[in-house]
Amino acid sequence: MKSYLIMRLLRSFISLTLVMSIVFSLIYTAIPKDRVFYTDTNIEKLQKRPDDLTNYKHLQWARLGFTEYKTLAEFCRESGALDLSACNDSGSDDARLFFEKYLSLGFTVEAFPQSGTLFAYREIPNYRRILNFWGNLFQVENVFAKGSGLHFGRDFNGNLALIGRGTRHKYLIYANGAFPFIHQNLVRISLGQSYPTYRGQDVVQVISGRQGRKVVQQARLGNGEVVETALDLHSCRYNENPSLQLLGMFPDGFSDCSPMRRGPSMLAISFILGFGSLVLSYGIGLPLGVLMASHQGKWIDRLGQAYIIVMMSVPSLAYVVLIRYLGGRYGGLPTMFALYGSQDIRSFMLPTLSLAIGSVAGRMMWMRRYMVDQSSQDYVRFARATGLGEGRIFSRHIFRNAIGPIAHGLPAAVIFTLSGALITESVYGIPGMGKLLPDSIAVYNNTMVIGITFFFTVLSILSTLLGDMLLAILDPRIALYDKHKAGKRRKKP
Repeated sequence: MKSYLIMRLLRSFISLTLVMSIVFSLIYTAIPKDRVFYTDTNIEKLQKRPDDLTNYKHLQWARLGFTEYKTLAEFCRESGALDLSACNDSGSDDARLFFEKYLSLGFTVEAFPQSGTLFAYREIPNYRRILNFWGNLFQVENVFAKGSGLHFGRDFNGNLALIGRGTRHKYLIYANGAFPFIHQNLVRISLGQSYPTYRGQDVVQVISGRQGRKVVQQARLGNGEVVETALDLHSCRYNENPSLQLLGMFPDGFSDCSPMRRGPSMLAISFILGFGSLVLSYGIGLPLGVLMASHQGKWIDRLGQAYIIVMMSVPSLAYVVLIRYLGGRYGGLPTMFALYGSQDIRSFMLPTLSLAIGSVAGRMMWMRRYMVDQSSQDYVRFARATGLGEGRIFSRHIFRNAIGPIAHGLPAAVIFTLSGALITESVYGIPGMGKLLPDSIAVYNNTMVIGITFFFTVLSILSTLLGDMLLAILDPRIALYDKHKAGKRRKKP
């Protein structure tokens, strides 16, 4: 079992690396890099300032991993030039050294259109982009750096917390009333910063951060003042360029704080919606599938098959819109999610039903198919020949063997509730995960596309592994590894 898990994890990592390599290649080679500015309003504002426009574009390309970018001004500052204005002159000795250095390193050296000051850039090869992605995936607080330190103290609520000094976050381990109650900022997953939508926000924060209205609470700031604030003080990071106002409020420098919001995250909303529909579809579809199989060829079986055919034939958009209309007109339920928001269970009722009703047909069809297939097996005929009752045959033999393939897909069904439902979320205006990927593709938000692809690929690999393990637990005849070969290896001297 141990060797199976090790090999499975190794193959999963290879698969994940191949998928990410393909995505990086498509995004950074097949799509022109100018497309990232498709919805950036700053481009239009900078049209009358050619130097600023050129600098802005190259800075964004560098941040997004397209290129490396260097300017003569940076070169002058790094070299410690005393007269920066003279150093920046394109005819200076420093400019000549800059030109020769970066040209020899494979950079393309050009001049800004107005000032004539030099700058250099070069494309980053795909293998380095992938290595940078893996290298930055886990970001750990450097608590052992010079000037850093840790101590236990009290947070702004008076609760015990592990507090950092010289670290990126102030509160490294803390407790609050939100699940899972104890939180940490020591290690975090980084999938890059979103651009141009959700600009400047980390992809993980966009997916998992709370949404909706800001929440105001009473808290004690770093200067000792008790105020009403919407800032989540547990999220505060060190701010290298604070304003005088922020310095007054946060003398320790930890003033880069995220706001507190009332609503659940995109991930949580999609999970609530998806898990509710999953419970409905399994709770209704599987018993109906069993009922159809046990009454094969009778009216209840034919009625069930008619329902399956209709639901498989009708586009999902059609019945989602129909349920929305009927629920709003005759049930008095909200037809748009924003009407009552995520705090009201009525907001989830119609979307959950819309998502479940199509899935019910699929569960019925497969459960019936597996049951009918098992009913024709030799062991069933033998059981009948021995005089075993039909009820016992169905519950002890047919159902047990038929449920295996259904159980194998259960972990995937649960896990992929996190990925959202594009059509249902679009019709009801739900701020979940379903629309995030297509919307990011539409506006060339490459970082978000890469991050979501990584997330979905990890979910797929994890669901397959859990499905195999669950199937092996339910059916002892199935082994995840070759026991005969494993026994031979153990017997070797």
